[in-house]
Amino acid sequence: MFHKEGGKIILIATSATVLIYLLSHKFVTLSWLEKTIQIITLVLLILVLQFFRNPNRKITPNEKVVLAPVDGKVVVIEEVYEEEYFKDKRLQVSIFMSPINVHVTRYCISGKVKFSKYHPGKYLVAWHPKASTENERTTVVIESKEFGEILYRQIAGALAKRIVNYAVEGTQVMQGDDAGFIKFGSRVDMYFPLGTQIDVKLKQNAVGNQTVIAHKA
Repeated sequence: MFHKEGGKIILIATSATVLIYLLSHKFVTLSWLEKTIQIITLVLLILVLQFFRNPNRKITPNEKVVLAPVDGKVVVIEEVYEEEYFKDKRLQVSIFMSPINVHVTRYCISGKVKFSKYHPGKYLVAWHPKASTENERTTVVIESKEFGEILYRQIAGALAKRIVNYAVEGTQVMQGDDAGFIKFGSRVDMYFPLGTQIDVKLKQNAVGNQTVIAHKA
């Protein structure tokens, strides 16, 4: 199953693979060179397909837990000053996604979208300390019954050139549903009220819609 954001790219990549295969078969006279070209092209197509994969991870929403919005490695767990929306100290948890991770962003909790804003910016490597405030990004705040307001931020990386965000202010969203997509490498920052019980550790691999990031007793 593939994500809808990859439809156009997958079509182009598949068409190019078929065309290159036919042209190499017709015009390349050296058998080893023909096979090499075809294998490289096929590998590139497979990489595109795996990047836009969208595993079926349907869940039963649970208001007492915050689930990982994306797949990737937990690279930050620390108290920081969140300057865009809360303008106070929050507990930040960041998940870094490599190009081989699933890049679907899912709503980590059910609730009402209180804030949704896109920011153009740079394309620093996603783990750079300034990426949260200087890279292309979107900021979304969801108000939930158990946790209050939770902010998550999709951040483009050095390879990411487009962030897709489905969150619309004033709408109700359901935990586990698609919230967007980040194309080609990136990270997601999450901001919780101080004192929130965090259930992941640094360098832990998180799985979107499965790994519990925080819970309410």
